[in-house]
Amino acid sequence: MSLPAAFIGVVLIWSTTPLAIKWSSLGAGFLFGVTSRMAIGLLLCVLILMATGRRLRHDRVALQTYVVAGLGVWATMMCVYWAALYIPSGLISVIFGITPVFTGIFASTLLGEQVFTRFKITGMVMGFIGLLLIFRYSLDVGAAAGFGVIAVFIGVLAQSSSAVIIKRIQAGVAGIETTTGALLVSTPLFVLSWWLFDGVWPQQLDPRAIWSILYLALFGSVIGFIGYYYLINQWPANRVALIPLMTPVLALLVGYLFNAEKIGVTEIAGAVLILAGLWAYEFGGRSRA
Repeated sequence: MSLPAAFIGVVLIWSTTPLAIKWSSLGAGFLFGVTSRMAIGLLLCVLILMATGRRLRHDRVALQTYVVAGLGVWATMMCVYWAALYIPSGLISVIFGITPVFTGIFASTLLGEQVFTRFKITGMVMGFIGLLLIFRYSLDVGAAAGFGVIAVFIGVLAQSSSAVIIKRIQAGVAGIETTTGALLVSTPLFVLSWWLFDGVWPQQLDPRAIWSILYLALFGSVIGFIGYYYLINQWPANRVALIPLMTPVLALLVGYLFNAEKIGVTEIAGAVLILAGLWAYEFGGRSRA
């Protein structure tokens, strides 16, 4: 796979995923949308493993990785899919832009990595202020929107912590195996959640919901993760770090063009602060070269 093609593909997939999440709940409910996506994604991963002749590792550290990754996927997606009912899709991507910041905080606590440099602290503060601005504006829109922002924030914490714990385990499991193992753990949890809190099979699905679920299953759950892990293994970390800087801007544009989502001035200011803070966190203090 060409590295530039993989980079562009991951950026486009991550930029369109929030809107696809929003559309996947049309006429069916968010629990059906996320559960069907993960079930189809799991089937595709199993088929890929069978086609390539690979087998899942089942040693202790590999199983620990699957459990942590699966719980992270379940917690993150439950929060994001519920939040998508109340806040614009582009805003979800903007809030998720601060994921590297919290990943760094957890890495400092659990892995002993050096995080609290002057530029990183500046980036954290800017990101927090931007998040507070967005939350304040959401409260003006309605209490549900405020809870939606909180839900996405909890999803960020779940994803960041699971990523650091996986790194601490150091199982060395390949990307496709990690993705398959995570879906093996998370899919039954999604099915159970749907059965307990909804359990209604939709009589008729909006065409956008059908295509969104299929898109998320193939690209969001499989190709996107494989491409991301491929870039991590092949490119320097600072180049891969450009992805969460680019995707929120494109996601805001996608939501505006294809779903008529409007963003207020306060939200734009918060988004700019979050992205500027992420830039300072990732690239501040490095040489011009």
